[in-house]
Amino acid sequence: MSKPLELYDVTIIGGGPAGMYAAFYSGMRDLKTKLIEAKEELGGRMLIYPEKMIWDVGGVTPILCRKLIDQLGEQARTFDPTLVLGQQITDQARQEDGTYILTAATGEKHWTRTVILAIGYGILQMAKLEIAGADRYEVTNLHYTVQELEPFRGKRVLISGGGDSAVDWANELESVAASVTIVHRREQFGGHEKNIARMKSSTVDVRVPYAVSHLQSSNGEAIDQVTISHIETGETALLEVDAVIVNHGLKSDFGPLKEWGLDMGEWCANVSAQLETNLPGIFAAGDFVDHSSKVRLIAGTFTDAVLALNSAKLYMDPSAPKVAYVSSHNERFKEKNKALGVVDDH
Repeated sequence: MSKPLELYDVTIIGGGPAGMYAAFYSGMRDLKTKLIEAKEELGGRMLIYPEKMIWDVGGVTPILCRKLIDQLGEQARTFDPTLVLGQQITDQARQEDGTYILTAATGEKHWTRTVILAIGYGILQMAKLEIAGADRYEVTNLHYTVQELEPFRGKRVLISGGGDSAVDWANELESVAASVTIVHRREQFGGHEKNIARMKSSTVDVRVPYAVSHLQSSNGEAIDQVTISHIETGETALLEVDAVIVNHGLKSDFGPLKEWGLDMGEWCANVSAQLETNLPGIFAAGDFVDHSSKVRLIAGTFTDAVLALNSAKLYMDPSAPKVAYVSSHNERFKEKNKALGVVDDH
């Protein structure tokens, strides 16, 4: 006989920064909370660049991404939400009483009054280098992500790509590698202006508009030369390398979620200013959403999470306060302050 399902107030799907902060803030609102993440660890898209320095989170001095993930995870656990890892939610069914039954690819079911979708860009896959035979070098010196900087110390590194991560990696590796060359198909780079300016004023060799056209290996195991071709003239250059990093973006896949009936744009779900989707009781936050005031920074996902949770709270209880009390006046923190040795005289 199967175990009866336990009803939660809020179920958050996705364990990136939006999902983790939503779990924390849901506790501030005294809601029974569950967070479900498809991977076996929290972090979401941030897991792609654990060695990246994060500068733009309010009140946090420059911090390694992996450390920020750890701190967000610790904060998410403040009010002891139920955490479920390694389950991809594939289906939802609204019940007659307005609650939802969520079904995972494993067949496990979850029962909830409201849902917060914090799934980022869905299941992400790195766009591969489209050169025949490139895949055989993935076990040696062709990389699609940078997990640690130290393996590149003293090496001649070529980066192919021009987005946020490519620029960030070029900046981070500039002081570690013997040399860094970045190859991009366009004159313009993506990412924050300050990071692009820093890269262009450093020793990084910027080659635009070029693309990697051929990989050479003297031993058949590792790349030691790369041919790059000018996009407009076809002129080629041969570069000696020890490592190649490819950042051609991410391919996203929302899987069965596309069949839920959500109002979706080309890349994101369209939501109201209150982070409501077009489905009753389902809200969304983070990279998954688009709205008129969207801020595509990690800090912006925190605001999305707060707005989505406040909307979920009011959906369940229209008479509830519109926002949570600040932590200095929130009853939920009194016992936690005592545990930290903080005396509250107010």
